[in-house]
Amino acid sequence: MTTVTAGGADAVPPVDKRPPERSGHPDPTSPRRSVTGTRKIIATLFLLPALVLLGALVVYPIVYSVYRSFFDQSGTGFAGLDNYKALFTDDTIRTAVKNNAIWVVFAPTISTALGLIFAVLTERIRWGTAFKLIVFMPMAISMLAAGIIFRLVYDQAPERGVANAVWVGVHDTFAESAGYPKAHPLPVHPLKAGGGGSFVTKAPVRAGVPVQLPLVGVAPAKMPTDAKPAKAAPTEPGKVTGTAWLDFTKGGGGKPNVVDTEELGLKGLKVEAVKDGKVVGSATAAADGTFTLPASADGALLKLPASNFREPYNGVDWLGPSLVTPGIIGSYVWMWAGFAMVLIAAGLAGLPRELLEAARVDGANEWQVFRRITVPMLAPVLAVVLVTLMINVLKIFDLVFIIAPGSSQDDANVLALQLYRSSFGTDADLGIGSAIAVLLLLLVIPVMIFNIRRIRKEGRR
Repeated sequence: MTTVTAGGADAVPPVDKRPPERSGHPDPTSPRRSVTGTRKIIATLFLLPALVLLGALVVYPIVYSVYRSFFDQSGTGFAGLDNYKALFTDDTIRTAVKNNAIWVVFAPTISTALGLIFAVLTERIRWGTAFKLIVFMPMAISMLAAGIIFRLVYDQAPERGVANAVWVGVHDTFAESAGYPKAHPLPVHPLKAGGGGSFVTKAPVRAGVPVQLPLVGVAPAKMPTDAKPAKAAPTEPGKVTGTAWLDFTKGGGGKPNVVDTEELGLKGLKVEAVKDGKVVGSATAAADGTFTLPASADGALLKLPASNFREPYNGVDWLGPSLVTPGIIGSYVWMWAGFAMVLIAAGLAGLPRELLEAARVDGANEWQVFRRITVPMLAPVLAVVLVTLMINVLKIFDLVFIIAPGSSQDDANVLALQLYRSSFGTDADLGIGSAIAVLLLLLVIPVMIFNIRRIRKEGRR
């Protein structure tokens, strides 16, 4: 009879009678494993169409753009890094890069700041919901429609452009506008050029002898609506009197240097009496064109200052080279401030009111509550809005293309617009266009990485 020892060679290992899932060695034939594998296959099949579209519409264009950026305009010759060098040596493209930097810094910041202000203030007013609706309404308008609207808003002519109409109205409230631009005397008139756009009488004037100051060249639209028919000035002893009028009769007729019944007085025209280069008296023409100067004007030359004839103030050239980019940014803020306001208002609604009330009970004023409690607690929401708008403005195209006129489109140029201009048209260079596309991708990637990290960080909390 053979005896089996515990450590002998003939020892038989104990048999593990536990189920496979408890022994740590899963059974490959287990029904649970087969079900899990089947689900993964089904999920992959459902995702496959989306992955195919993603590859065809996103991955392939990116790869091809990177590849094409290393070739010349025709696509047959290898250009190396020449296209990328052009991004930093070509003045037009450098302007686009500079404008993109301005957009990224100012447009998201201003939109987010206004959205924060609107969201906080609308909580305290009775008609807050209606105000939010009005502010958010521009988001329902397409970029194309918004561009057309602001192209009209920024029109140089005050009668069409709202911005200039307001600006000119404010200016004319505090500064007098010119009365009669382009008005001038005829050679037969008793006036001559006095230098600097002014006119003076050909001979000195005398007290008691009425003076005639006829002018022509005043457009009917520039005549004051309350101007009256001109009349000859009465004689006043010891004073110089006269008439300034539009020496033109509608429909023809009339005589030069004679006040006819249908001719209008130049109301508001300034008249100065000058002796030895000094102004010794001044007057302003009445509605019928008559004026009166003191006795000191006797023997002086009468002068019509250039301020009577300068071109009227026509407002600001909003779409000129210096203001076109800020103007377009203003239209973007008009559209996207409502978007920022809605997201921030949603975050504001989730703040613990007990904390805000406790701060007020402790003596904090509204500004301190806003700066030290509301803004820090809204920081995640503000980051979402700011990053979203930064990604959005990096590819801004529509507003710049529509609002900026051809004369200043180079000054308002951005990378997305330059990408379009370089890639299409008779002189298209797909090598440069692809390099710009790659540059835009490289600019967007850091912002996207920051956003992904922030989302993951929030998810771990």
